[in-house]
Parts: sequence; structure tokens; C-alpha cells
Amino acid sequence: MPIIINVDVMLAKRKMRSNELADSIGITPANLSILKTSKAKAIRFTTLEAICKVLDCQPGDIMEYVPEENK
Repeated sequence: MPIIINVDVMLAKRKMRSNELADSIGITPANLSILKTSKAKAIRFTTLEAICKVLDCQPGDIMEYVPEENK
């Protein structure tokens, strides 16, 4: 998938644990794990907004577009 999720990077920069973020934004640790491992098919803007608010970052700090190589 060409969209890479960098929540782990931001968590490390903020010295925050995944469970703490999940509690702060109101989602389950399992759903946060799905997002972190790029297995999610979509993300709600409200969830993205909450993550950015708690981690004090921009959406571009969390998501990155990396084009796939032509096959």
C-alpha cells in the first residue's frame, strides 16, 4: 500500500505509549494497532484530528505517500 502510517514515530518522539494514545482519542488499542500496522482501509477525519491534537502534530507527520514501483 502506498500510504505509510507513522504513528509509531510520533509516539516515540512524544515519549507516549500506544495504550495512552488509544485512551486519549477514544479508540481501542486493537483499532490503533490496525492503524499503526497500515492494515486499516480508511481513517475517520475525527480520529485523525484527535491523533494530531494529542500528539501535537500535522496529518503529514502521521501519513506518508510512497509510490509503489511499477511492476
